[in-house]
Amino acid sequence: MIEALLRYDEQLFRLINGWHSPFWDQVMWLVSAKLTWVPLYLFILVWLYRRQRHRYWLLLLFIVLLVTVTDQVSVQLFKKVFMRLRPCHQEGLAATVHLVKGHCGGLYSFVSSHATNMFGVATFTALLLRNRLYTFLIFFWAALGAYSRIYLGVHFPGDVAGGALLGIILGWLVWGAYRRSDEWLRKKQERG
Repeated sequence: MIEALLRYDEQLFRLINGWHSPFWDQVMWLVSAKLTWVPLYLFILVWLYRRQRHRYWLLLLFIVLLVTVTDQVSVQLFKKVFMRLRPCHQEGLAATVHLVKGHCGGLYSFVSSHATNMFGVATFTALLLRNRLYTFLIFFWAALGAYSRIYLGVHFPGDVAGGALLGIILGWLVWGAYRRSDEWLRKKQERG
C-alpha cells in the first residue's frame, strides 16, 4: 500500500514539475521566497492590531509560538524521523527534476516546512479574524505556496499535503491555547 502511494506521489510530482516555463519559473520562485510575503505579513499584523488591540501583545506571542512550533515540529518530528529524500536528491529521479536556479534545499522533504508554516498561519488567523474573504484568500495563498514547492522540484505532493494537514492541526491547537489564555486574562482583569 505504501509503495503504491509513493509511486503515485512520484508520478504526480513528475506531472506538476514537468509543467514549467521560464515565465512560471520566475513566478513560482517569487511565490516560494519568504521575503516576497513580508508586505502580506505586515498587513495581517496591522489588521490584527486593529481587530485585537486589547490583547495584541498576547496575540504576537502566540503567533511567534505558532511559527516556532510549526517549523520545529515539521523538522524534528517529521523530516528527521521519516528521512524521505527530496526529489532532487533521489537516485534515479534527480537527473529528471526541473530545478529553478539550481536550488534543491536540504536533504529531507517529508513534511514541507513551508506548507506547515503557511497553513498554520492561515488556520490561526482565519479562526481569529472570522472573515470569509480573508479565509479564502489566506488559504489560496497557502495552497499556492505549497504548489510552488512541487513546481520548483523540492517537494513531492505528499510532502506538501502532509505539511498542510500538520499546519492546520497546529494552527487550530495554538489558536485554542490563545483563546483560553485570552479568556483567562479577561476574567482576571474583571476580578482585579
